[in-house]
Amino acid sequence: MNKNLETAIVAALEGGKAILEIYKSDDFEIELKGDNSPLTKADLAAHDVIMSHLRATDIPVLSEEGKSIPYDTRKDWKQLWIVDPIDGTKEFIKRNGEFTVNIALIENQKTVLGVIYVPVLGDLYFSSTETGAFKASIDLENYSLDSIQNQAKKIPLERDDKTFTVVASRSHMSTETQTYVESMKEKHGAVNLISKGSSLKLCMVAEGLADCYPRFAPTMEWDTAAGQAICEHAGFQVMDWDTKAPMLYNRKELLNAWFLVADKT
Repeated sequence: MNKNLETAIVAALEGGKAILEIYKSDDFEIELKGDNSPLTKADLAAHDVIMSHLRATDIPVLSEEGKSIPYDTRKDWKQLWIVDPIDGTKEFIKRNGEFTVNIALIENQKTVLGVIYVPVLGDLYFSSTETGAFKASIDLENYSLDSIQNQAKKIPLERDDKTFTVVASRSHMSTETQTYVESMKEKHGAVNLISKGSSLKLCMVAEGLADCYPRFAPTMEWDTAAGQAICEHAGFQVMDWDTKAPMLYNRKELLNAWFLVADKT
């Protein structure tokens, strides 16, 4: 496990701690951002904790809750962190547990490592180009990097039910996605459709619990970078629907195109 991956794991877990403290309270301090998406004090608390760890790497950070960085400033960055302190703030507010902490390292616009932590479940997904992708169960009050590495399982795992499974957004199901699901029924016969929030959908494909994740609705770079890293390092692809190539990062336009997560074959 390289130093940057270790730093990202600790940042995600400690950010998760800050989130859970607020999640268990009755005061989220919800406000609306300029795009009418919700922001809570947990988003800001997690951002501060994560930044306190990533600053030590001297690698610039692009974060949903950080200040907006002009493209002219970041276009020459060969390396950067992309962070979403809480992916799935709507799910956080609903208290359904389907939210994550996302941290990815990008080099030359490509994902080289990813960390996703699911605070309510205690699930940690992490990956790097060198090692592949893994899942571990975390006790936030008693963890070490050695214990994480020792008990982590390489993903994807085999699943018993071989029915073709599509995972889709809980909060952003589009007509185009429903049409895609119908096309999979024509191709595969029976299809399981699972709805999930946040980057859990990418994690489900990487883990082997779902065969594909079509996203035909808006997302931003910080929503997908960590999940793309984990999926790619587990042997899957995250294909830009427009270019039919893997999605790239630190683009001038941070809004993603539609994409499909699926097996490389």
